[in-house]
Amino acid sequence: MAARRQKNVRRTVGKGGNFRSTKSGAGMTKKGIAAHRRANPGSKLKGAVTGKVKAGSKSAKRRSSYCSRSAGQMKMHGINCSKTPKKRICAARRRWKC
Repeated sequence: MAARRQKNVRRTVGKGGNFRSTKSGAGMTKKGIAAHRRANPGSKLKGAVTGKVKAGSKSAKRRSSYCSRSAGQMKMHGINCSKTPKKRICAARRRWKC
């Protein structure tokens, strides 16, 4: 009998809690990133750039790229973070310091 596949569910607590709650800034936890890398060999998934970065560094460019990309997602879905600050995208953008 074939093994039953579990659907990939975003959980913030309990078994498989690999995602942060919106209160703690959304996105994946370090544990979640490690689990993803184990499940997907060759993955280059990295965590959020949350600290201070030097202008022009790789991290600064990654942050800038994420901020631009997520701004496009917000525009596409008509999200205004000043009106709905509890949305996951808004929490993640705060964490990334966008």
